[in-house]
Amino acid sequence: MMAGETRGKPIRCRAAVCRKAGEPLVMEEVMVSPPLAGEVRIRIICTSLCHSDITFWKLKDPPGCVPRILGHEAVGVVESVGENVSEVTEGDIVLPIFMPDCGECTDCRSEKSNLCSKFPFKISPWMPRYESSRFTDLKGEVLYHFLFVSTFSEYTVVDIANITKIDPNIPPNRACLFSCGVSTGVGAAWKTANVEKGSTVAIFGLGAIGLAVAEGARLCGASRIIGVDLNPDKFEIGKKFGVTDFVNSGNCGNKPVRQVIMEMTDGGADYCFECVGMASLVHEAFACCRKGWGKTIVLGVDRPGSMLSFPSFDILHSGKSLMGSLYGGVKPKSDTLILLKRYVDKELDVDKFVTHEMRFEDINKAFDLLIQGKSLRCVLWMDK
Repeated sequence: MMAGETRGKPIRCRAAVCRKAGEPLVMEEVMVSPPLAGEVRIRIICTSLCHSDITFWKLKDPPGCVPRILGHEAVGVVESVGENVSEVTEGDIVLPIFMPDCGECTDCRSEKSNLCSKFPFKISPWMPRYESSRFTDLKGEVLYHFLFVSTFSEYTVVDIANITKIDPNIPPNRACLFSCGVSTGVGAAWKTANVEKGSTVAIFGLGAIGLAVAEGARLCGASRIIGVDLNPDKFEIGKKFGVTDFVNSGNCGNKPVRQVIMEMTDGGADYCFECVGMASLVHEAFACCRKGWGKTIVLGVDRPGSMLSFPSFDILHSGKSLMGSLYGGVKPKSDTLILLKRYVDKELDVDKFVTHEMRFEDINKAFDLLIQGKSLRCVLWMDK
C-alpha cells in the first residue's frame, strides 16, 4: 500500500497471539484499529525476545491474561498518528518503550526519576489513556495489550508517551535492543547505581540483562566485575562483556555465595545487581554488599506477590541501600538517545547480545531457545 492509504482505517495483519498461558503462540490474522488522540500506529520492522515476555506468557493468574499480544522490545516505522500528536510524523523510525515519558509531570521534568506520574507504569491489558484495546481477532474478540507496547504483531498502536524517535541510520536489528534489555542493564550501572571508576561490582544472573549491567559497569570504569551464575558456560560469554571473575553459585563447596564474595572483595562489593528475579537472590546480593556504602540494585522481575524481608537490625547497622531499577533508571526520550549515540560511537558494543536472527513466523523456536538458555537476544524480522 502507498503511504497514507491505510490512515484512519483498520489494518489486517499477522500477529503471534498468546491464546493459552504457556502454550505455543498462534500465528494468526488480527485487526489493528487506527490510533486515537495521543496515539501512534507503527509498523514493526523487527522485535526481539526478552525474559519478561516468557514470565508473562507462563502466568495463568492476573496480571497475566489471554488472549494477549506479547512483545515489548522492538523498532518500527510510524504508519499514522492520532490527533494532538506532533512529536513524530509518518515515516519516522521509532522505539516503542514500555516506560512512559510524558515530559510534563514532576517526575518526567526531574533528572532524579524515570517514573512518570501522568501515566504510571503498570502491567495492564489496555492502552494507558483509554483503558481499551486496539486489537481484535477476525471474529471480533478483543485481544489484550502487553506493557503498552505489544510488538509481536506486524502493526501495533502505542501511546506517544511510549514512543521515542531515533536516528533512521541505526540498524533496526540493534536499535530494537534499546527498547528494553540493553538500556535496562547498562542504565542500571550508569544511572541507578552510578558505578564509580575503580569500584567492585557483583552481578547475580548473567542473562542478557546481567551482561548488559556488566557492559555498563565496564563503561563506568569498574575495576572488578564478578559474575554469579549456575551455568559455567556463562563465564566465557561474560568475559566479552567485561566480567573479570566468575562464581558458580551451584559449586561453592560448603560456603554460601555471600561468604565467597565477601572473601574475594575483602568485605563486600560496592555494587550488587540482582538480575534474575528471585527474592532469595536479592537477600544474597544485599549480604554481599559492602557495609556503609554498598548499593544493591534489583532488576529481576519476580513473580507477582513475592516478598522481601530483612531484620531491622541489619538495615540499621549496615548502612547499605537497596533500590529498584525499572528500565535502568533511563529516561526513555533523552537517556535512550545518549545510549544509542554511544553505540554509534562504538563505545557500547551491542552486536554481542544478538545470538540469533529469525523470521517472525519462527517465534516459538525463539521462545524455546531463550527458555533453554541458548540465546541472549533473538531478533525476529517481520518481513524476511
